[in-house]
Amino acid sequence: MAKYTRGTVTAFAPFDARADAEALRKAMKGLGTDEETVLNILTTRNNAQRQEIASAFKTLFGRDLVDDLKSELTGKFETLMVSLMRPAYIFDAHALKHAIKGAGTNEKVLTEILASRTPAEVQNIKQVYLQEYEANLEDKITGETSGHFQRLLVVLLQANRDPDVGVDEALVEQDAQVLFRAGELKWGTDEEKFITILGTRSVSHLRRVFDKYMTISGFQIEETIDRETSGDLEKLLLAVVKCIRSVPAYFAETLYYSMRGAGTDDDTLIRVMVSRSEIDLLDIRREFRKNFAKSLYQTIQKDTSGDYRKALLLLCGGDDD
Repeated sequence: MAKYTRGTVTAFAPFDARADAEALRKAMKGLGTDEETVLNILTTRNNAQRQEIASAFKTLFGRDLVDDLKSELTGKFETLMVSLMRPAYIFDAHALKHAIKGAGTNEKVLTEILASRTPAEVQNIKQVYLQEYEANLEDKITGETSGHFQRLLVVLLQANRDPDVGVDEALVEQDAQVLFRAGELKWGTDEEKFITILGTRSVSHLRRVFDKYMTISGFQIEETIDRETSGDLEKLLLAVVKCIRSVPAYFAETLYYSMRGAGTDDDTLIRVMVSRSEIDLLDIRREFRKNFAKSLYQTIQKDTSGDYRKALLLLCGGDDD
């Protein structure tokens, strides 16, 4: 796996798993809970350290830390703390399992994860899903989705995007023309062409294709997708395009819309803040500030409250204004 260094959460030093476990037990023992201690410890240790704390907690007290958090905390704050405790390697597989479980499928989660993860990460998710849930992720997803939306998800699940090795300008021109003919020039849209090209070409190749497409058609590729497709397929195609352009910008936009307007989409806010906290949250913050003229920190501050807000702000790691 690629080593990421643009996270806001890094290994805490000096780290003492037993001392942290003891402090957490004390914070949750007896009447009332000292939420401040819980959130200060869990947001400032990285995921690997949190797993060591959970292990020390069980060794010292014979208790399960996650079970204790669930019984002592409530609401969104509980969801956030429990999410922080989930081992990093299982995080995406767990999110996908819950997105396709029970009545109704959460297409937003399928779209966000499969559009933004690298081929290596997708391969890893499939393996973990099989080990943890004894089920094939692709089978589960095809059982719950349909049409061109399903086809593009399956293409992305193959994790066979071309590697980034040099760009063939002739192929760039050809792909841009194919997309132009499949969308703007056609009565009805040839979705399959969009699916194949956007789902399999390399990142650097597609960035050039988007530029060339603009030259040929006079439109950004996003405008064409917006006009020519609809529903879940449109959202997935747009997410793929945005992630090809810039994954941090895609997540900055996802966070912005999770807190925009009436009500907050807390599930999305928690999922993105936790899953990107050790990867690229610094870059996401920068894109957020650039694209929305305010900082992520201030947006969270305005949109949330209580211990939940304190914990999210600690994960955010600072203001950019």
